[in-house]
Amino acid sequence: MSEMSAKKEVEFWFEYGSVYSYLSVMRIEFEAQRRDIKIIWKPFLLGAIFQSVGFKTSPFVEQVDKRSYVLQDMPRQCKKYGLKWSEPGTFPRSGLLPLRVALLGIDEPWIGEFSRRVMELNYVFDKDINEPEILAPILSDIGLSASKVLKQANAESTKILLRKQTEQARINRIFGAPTFLIGKEMFWGNDRLDDAFQFAFHS
Repeated sequence: MSEMSAKKEVEFWFEYGSVYSYLSVMRIEFEAQRRDIKIIWKPFLLGAIFQSVGFKTSPFVEQVDKRSYVLQDMPRQCKKYGLKWSEPGTFPRSGLLPLRVALLGIDEPWIGEFSRRVMELNYVFDKDINEPEILAPILSDIGLSASKVLKQANAESTKILLRKQTEQARINRIFGAPTFLIGKEMFWGNDRLDDAFQFAFHS
């Protein structure tokens, strides 16, 4: 691809409380780099989408068999991708605060590293990712002012931005995470990441 050519873009709609988003977050930057694809990070509140279609809570709570399947499937998937896995004590776990932080970093080089570290907190170390004192060391490790970022994350303007982003997900007819969008073409689920990138590369 010449320097004058624009990179292909893939919108990556994800949620830190989404178990299958964990698999995609951990590998998406590597897959994008080797295909010369630009990721457009799109954090959003999946729980609000569920509520908009009538779920009172996550399907993993309402559908016991689905929850059991996912908790059986995740060790297999993590082994496939060489990822660590520990069943969270709270499942699914809210990722509201790190989603707000992510919105501040969607155009910053630290967004990938931050997202991977948050996912590891949730699905490897079983930590409450909504606690500021849990997120602060990550922010410091990646060279940011934890107090400044967390203050911005809790600002009303950031809260509004997350609500708007979630509403855009609803408008885009996104119903789960992870979801990959290339224009109007939608690919849902971690197992469609490669398909989405292949489509983007050849479109």
